[in-house]
Amino acid sequence: MGSAVHPRPETVPRRPVTHLLTAPGRSTPTRLLASLLALVACVVLAACGSSDSAGKDDGTGTRTYTDARGQRLELPARPQRVVALSEPTLDAALALGVRPIGATAGRGQGTISAYLQRRAGKLASVGILGQPNIERIAALRPDVILIDGTATPDDSIVDKLKAFAPTVFVSKNGGDWKTAFAATADILGRKDEGAKLLKDYDARVADIRSRLGENARAEVSIVRWGGIGLPAVLKSELAAPRVLADLGLQRPAFQRGRGPGHTVPVSLERIDALDGDWIFFGALGAGGAGGGVSETPADVESAKEAIGYAKDTPGFTDLKAYKAGHVVPVDGSAWTSAGGYLAEQVVLDDVERALTGAATR
Repeated sequence: MGSAVHPRPETVPRRPVTHLLTAPGRSTPTRLLASLLALVACVVLAACGSSDSAGKDDGTGTRTYTDARGQRLELPARPQRVVALSEPTLDAALALGVRPIGATAGRGQGTISAYLQRRAGKLASVGILGQPNIERIAALRPDVILIDGTATPDDSIVDKLKAFAPTVFVSKNGGDWKTAFAATADILGRKDEGAKLLKDYDARVADIRSRLGENARAEVSIVRWGGIGLPAVLKSELAAPRVLADLGLQRPAFQRGRGPGHTVPVSLERIDALDGDWIFFGALGAGGAGGGVSETPADVESAKEAIGYAKDTPGFTDLKAYKAGHVVPVDGSAWTSAGGYLAEQVVLDDVERALTGAATR
């Protein structure tokens, strides 16, 4: 992935370089060589600056961008009317200070993901995840549409979306959330802002990791209950488990290694596969056996309700985490779905509160 900018031509006044030739104690050939080297350096720096820039300072102009599918697209330097058709792209846009004009609902929900609702405000709904409404999107007149592998619409739908605005495939399913976030920042003309936020993330991880104490090597399980009618766990390629790895935390045996890019169902006969020193327990959709899309947010209250169902499952109350009081209800839309920068801040909040005993932001 990468970008090249096509700024509008401007006349840049040439600065005299005669001062480079007047350093005392140098012979004429030496001074000439120094002058030539300085000129070469200026040319190189100018070339780097134009390739990294996103158009003019006022955000006008266009540039080319090659997305994760290898499509070469012409994009606005700083898109203003963005439609986000996945959780990670909506999360990233909001983290970067871009409020999309439309978005799809969160996974297993009839609304935008619970943890994003305050920042998102009243965005136009353009359908459920993976099934965007083409007519609604067209009516919004976007200048960029963001999609990714976590919720890719059917190719026939994508082809229709391309008629209304550049439709950018940001990242593949199961990829590193940080790479996807950096790509979204680049697409939105906010590359520097994205790099700063990732630096802030690294600093916060280092701080929390230094305060884990006796939990520094704890075995941490991530469970999603409901939605598909069975409990499920998250493996290492997904966003929240990557945060746990950054913190140096361990995973239960069944939850190690890469999975299929989404949660892995666990049969009720294998309820022990959910266990760990700590269980962070979320819900998506209805918490009961029926599962399905829910109009209620997949928030902490939904997780508490789902724990009530789980306690009725044979073997759940025998888990060591349950006996120790280490089952932590969490926002399932942040912990157990596709994730993103803001979702991982929620993960860090919950880990910090539970494993260090510290009050969080």
